[in-house]
Amino acid sequence: MANSSRLLEVRDLRVHFQLDEGTVRAVDGLSYSLERGRTLGVVGESGCGKTVTAQSILGIVPRPGRIVSGEIIYHPSDGAALDLARLDPFGARIRAIRGKEIAYIFQEPMAALSPVHTIGHQMIERIRLHLRLGKDEARAQAVEMLARVGMPRPGQIIDRYAHQLSGGQRQRATIALALVLHPSLLIADEPTTALDVTTEAQILELLLELQRDLGMAMQYITHNLGVISELVDDVVVMYLGKPVEYGSVEEIFDHPSHPYTRALLRSIPALGKKSRQAGYRLESIRGMVPDPYHLPAGCAFHPRCPEYQQGTCDAPVYVEVGPHHQVLCSRATEVGLVEIS
Repeated sequence: MANSSRLLEVRDLRVHFQLDEGTVRAVDGLSYSLERGRTLGVVGESGCGKTVTAQSILGIVPRPGRIVSGEIIYHPSDGAALDLARLDPFGARIRAIRGKEIAYIFQEPMAALSPVHTIGHQMIERIRLHLRLGKDEARAQAVEMLARVGMPRPGQIIDRYAHQLSGGQRQRATIALALVLHPSLLIADEPTTALDVTTEAQILELLLELQRDLGMAMQYITHNLGVISELVDDVVVMYLGKPVEYGSVEEIFDHPSHPYTRALLRSIPALGKKSRQAGYRLESIRGMVPDPYHLPAGCAFHPRCPEYQQGTCDAPVYVEVGPHHQVLCSRATEVGLVEIS
């Protein structure tokens, strides 16, 4: 019997891009699950497969990328489970799911907002595409959602174009567009990257509030572990398309067990007394993410890992280090834990 609390299950997903230079394994054996009403943080540096994972869920992986194997099992509240990986990306079934049941907030608001249509036009069109509402009813629903995301003067903003809004207003409009149909799952792809710190905090608080009010699940994509410490329930840390650590946010922050996770945590700026100590320096991860055409043998992180041991790390395996806490590291139970303060 299916787990009624389970909303999404990604099983051994692999997404490849076949290019002239060779094959890029953007997602290479990713598995995780997301329960209704919970938030999953997907973390990693640029080029580690976070966005391609999200695009795979909605069938919008750009060409020449394609899902070569794996499953993306979606459990709608009123129907049988679907494998989204097997749906025609241009078919009616996935188009009915996009926007209505699973919504996407893009990293750059202008990627979602049309420069030639008003904010209201886009929201009203989305509402009427999925719901049998008249134009006036759809407009009223759009204004209500704009107000709900904290947009000032929503009755006026609805008739403005994206270029007439500030950065924070554009992001709120993008969130309103994504949530106007009350989806079961919201995928937020680095939604605060281009915002100042104050506006970023407001947007994060808004997402938390809307999630609670609407009872939706959320998949939050970021390169910054510090951003999600108060936002998510579970975390998957990705490196070169693979999940190198997966567990609850408490386990990941209190007992980080993969060298990459610990390096990401050490790169978070410290606050308070520690940051004022003499000699305090922000740590960075040594080296760079490898060329995707020439991946290291064995553990992909080993060229950057200060704890690498030849032989031991040549064939990394998943290790269970705690309740529902898995790590792709043969030395996970040997190495020390980072102290975060």
